[in-house]
Order: sequence, then structure tokens, then C-alpha cells
Amino acid sequence: MEQNDQEQNYLTSLEMLEGLYGEVAAPSILKEVDHIHPVYQPFIEAASFVVLASAGPQGLDASPRGDAAGFVQVEDARTLYLPDRRGNNRLDTLRNVLQDPRVALLFLIPGIGETLRINGTARIAIDPALLARFEVKGQRPRTVLEINVTSVYFQCSRAVVRAGLWDAAKHLPRSALPSPGTIFKQLCPTQVDGEAYDQALPQRIANTLY
Repeated sequence: MEQNDQEQNYLTSLEMLEGLYGEVAAPSILKEVDHIHPVYQPFIEAASFVVLASAGPQGLDASPRGDAAGFVQVEDARTLYLPDRRGNNRLDTLRNVLQDPRVALLFLIPGIGETLRINGTARIAIDPALLARFEVKGQRPRTVLEINVTSVYFQCSRAVVRAGLWDAAKHLPRSALPSPGTIFKQLCPTQVDGEAYDQALPQRIANTLY
């Protein structure tokens, strides 16, 4: 009886879920298209940050990607190119794409409340001419994701407004949260010198952006 009582606190079927929330608002359906419509392209061109989601046998991944506005290039109405800039070589996203090509992207534009969501499939390109298109400061990405778009729609600004994401008055000072070195000091104190890590980090980032 106790287990049944606990199960009543959770939704366990699609019918229960839809019964609680009701019907989808018509505009939420009408705004979705299967290609990069001209009205959506400016959002991609203005975005300097995107979250790239992928899935694979080892699990899920949501990876932050950022660069100058327009770093994700629109090739045509169904194709995007996303360069893979220098990182930590974990390769979580790329490992996933090799085994499951499905990806999702969430574009954010500083100062704009609406975000853009894109779903599709990806493959990893290494064509020299394509890599050359994304060269910055003499450095080319090792790979570029070619994304075949299957779904595009904008997300209204409620989440960004609730978060106060672009409100400078709500921005935290960096000192409010543990530094990377402090995190390493707590997680693996004998393997990483936390203080040295923090001291070297700003210059290391500057030297390895591209």
C-alpha cells in the first residue's frame, strides 16, 4: 500500500502527462519548420553561443560552444556548419555523433530573450577546404560538424526573463563560486596543484582559444 501511495506522486503515462498540462498552444506548433527559414537565419548569424546536445551508448552530453557571432554558418536551408574549436580533448560530443548522429542545438544571443532551437543529424567533416573556412588567427579547427537540419523553432523569452540572464545587476562576481583550482583541490588534491592551476589558467586560456 505504501508503494502505491508513493507512485501517486509521479506521472507514469503519456495520458497522465497530457491530462495535467492540457493541449499544446497552436502557436507552439505553427512556429516549427523543417528547414532554416529566412526569418530564422538572422538568429543563427547573431548567436555567439550555442549548447550542443548529443546522445550515445555512454550517455548524454550537452556541450557549450562559443565564438564570434556567426561562427555557426548557414550553408543552405537544411545545412549548418559548426567548427570544433580547441578544447580538452574529451570528445564527448564527437564520440556520440559517430554512434548516434542525432543532435540538438540551443542558440543564445546576448541581450535577446528569444532563443532558437534546432534538431537534426550530424556528421564529422575533415575536408581541408571546409576547415580553411573557419581558420582564426592562423588556426584551423580539426573538424567541423555538418548538421542536417530537420526541425527549427524559436523559444519564447520566459525562461531568459525569469533567469535575468542578461541583467547585469544579477551577475555574480567570479569569487562567489569555487574556482577551477579550488575544485581540483577538493576532488584530486594529490594530482593537481589547485593554486598553480588557477594562476596559470588566464594565460593558458588566452594561448589556446584557437
